Amino acid sequence: MGKAMFAKGFFMVFGVLAPIAAQASSPDAWAEYEQTVVKACVAASGLKDAKPVGRTIQYDDRVPVTALVLAGRYPQAHMKNAPGRELCVWDRKAKKAYVSEADQLLPKP
Repeated sequence: MGKAMFAKGFFMVFGVLAPIAAQASSPDAWAEYEQTVVKACVAASGLKDAKPVGRTIQYDDRVPVTALVLAGRYPQAHMKNAPGRELCVWDRKAKKAYVSEADQLLPKP
């Protein structure tokens, strides 16, 4: 009787949580999340006309961040509109983007 009650309880909980999990990781939800990260990274960037290079890189929950490489042009007069790259890290908990120069990350175009 104990195993039957456990199995019944397990399937009841699974039946309630499965649709929630499926909804949370739907293609639309991922696309919306990716747009949020891209918008925040572009806004935090110091580059002119910053655009993503490729797609976001998702880390697991042990390191709750998403990374994105941006490319654009340096706006400072002494940089003479030179192309540049930045690495943006989106902190999922704080919901904040942090950027750092990353010209050395990828070969020059």
